Amino acid sequence: MFGYYLDLARRSLQRTPVLTGLMVLAIGLGIGASMTMLTVLHVMTDDPMPGRSAYLFRPYLNPVPLRMNRGMGPDPSINLTWPDAMALLHARKGTYQAAMAGNSLVVTPVQGRLRPFTADGRMTTRDLFAMFGLRFVAGAAWSAEQDDGAAAVVVVSRSFAQRVFGKTQVVGSVVSMGGHDFRVIGVVSDWAPRPMFYVDASEKRYAGADAFFMPLSTGMALNLGTNGNQSGWGSDENNLHSPTVTWLQFWVELDSPAAVAGYRRFLYDYAASQKAAGRFQQPASTAHLYGLMGWLGKQHIVPGDVNMQAGLALIFFGVCLLNIVALLLAKYLRRAAEVSVRRALGACRRDIFVQFSVESALIGLLGGAVGLVAAELGLWSVRQRPDDYAHLARMDLPMLALALTASVLASVAAGVLPAWRAASVAPAMRLKSQ
Repeated sequence: MFGYYLDLARRSLQRTPVLTGLMVLAIGLGIGASMTMLTVLHVMTDDPMPGRSAYLFRPYLNPVPLRMNRGMGPDPSINLTWPDAMALLHARKGTYQAAMAGNSLVVTPVQGRLRPFTADGRMTTRDLFAMFGLRFVAGAAWSAEQDDGAAAVVVVSRSFAQRVFGKTQVVGSVVSMGGHDFRVIGVVSDWAPRPMFYVDASEKRYAGADAFFMPLSTGMALNLGTNGNQSGWGSDENNLHSPTVTWLQFWVELDSPAAVAGYRRFLYDYAASQKAAGRFQQPASTAHLYGLMGWLGKQHIVPGDVNMQAGLALIFFGVCLLNIVALLLAKYLRRAAEVSVRRALGACRRDIFVQFSVESALIGLLGGAVGLVAAELGLWSVRQRPDDYAHLARMDLPMLALALTASVLASVAAGVLPAWRAASVAPAMRLKSQ
C-alpha cells in the first residue's frame, strides 16, 4: 500500500511542478540555514574527550575578595593560585591530578635551514599524560623526581619533532627553547581536542595545539612566565607564587561516584579551612567541582553571535514551514473532487490522510536533499571567516542524517492540517456539486 501511495504522491507532484518546486525550495532553504548553524554549534559543543570526559573534573575555588572590582576582564576566579593548586595537587585525592598553564617560547632549531620560531606549549605536572590519554610514540613522561626537581626536560609533539629535528626518534636530543636547553625525554602523537577544554579562557580553543610539555616546576624555576590570563588583587601581582594571583588551571580524574562525592567534600573542607584562616572571603559553598562538559558550559565557550544566528536560522525555518502549510492546504483542498471520488469508491478518511502524508514526506525528502546542498554552501561560507572555530564547520554523518530526518518530519508535520482538512471533505456534497 505504501508503494501505491508513493506512486500517487509522485504523480501529484509532477502535475504541479511549479508549486512543488516552491515547496521543495522553501523547505530546502530552511533546512540549509538551520543545519549550517546547528552544525557550527554541534562542532563547538562536541565532547572533546569521548569515553573519558565523564571522569574528568575541574575543581573551582574562589579566593577573590568580596568587593574586588573585576572590571570588564575575565573572571579571576576561573583559575587557581599557586598555593591552592599545590594544595590540591599534593593532597592526591584523585586517580590523577595535574596543574598546568600555557606558555610560548622561542625555539631555536638545530637544523641550519630553519629560523627560530615561537611554539605554544604547556607547563604541567606529570599526571597530565595519563589523565588525558596522550599516546607516546617514543620515550616517556618525566619522573616524579624530575617533576619536583625542576629538571630541564621536555616532551614534544610529533609535529614539533619533525619540524625541529626532521624525525620523531629524538629522545635524548637537546632543544633550545626560551634561551634554555632542554633534553627531550618523550614524543607524543599530535593531540588537539576540540574544544581545547583544559586551556585558559584567553587562549584559542579551536585552533592550534600544544607543541611541547615541560615540568611546571621547571617553568617556575626558569621564570618562563605564562601566556594565559593572570589576575591579581594584592600588592605582588607579578609574583606567580602569590596567594593573591590566579593563573593555573587544574584537572583531576575521578573514577567513581564515591570518589566524586569525596572530592566535593574535600573541596568544601579546604575552602572552609581557608576562610577560617582569613584568606578566603567567599563562603565555602562557592567551592565547586565541575565535570568537563559542565565546565565548558560555565565558561560559555560558544560566542553569543553564533547562538543568535542559530536562533534566527530556526526562526527562518519556522517561517518556511508556515508557508509550506499554506501551499499544501491550497494544493490538497484543490483536489477535493479527487478525494470525493476515492471516498465514494471505498477509501476511508485514514487512507486519504495517509496518502497526503506520504506526499508531504516526499516533499520533505526532496527538500532535505536541496537543504544539504544549501547547508554545504553555508558551511563553506563559514569556513571563510577568520574565527578560530571556522575550519571545523563541516557536516558529519550524524548531522547529515539529522538534516534529512528533520526535513521529512517537519514536512509531514506541516502537512498534518492540510491532510486532515482534505480527508474531512464530505464526498456526497462534493459529488453533488460537480
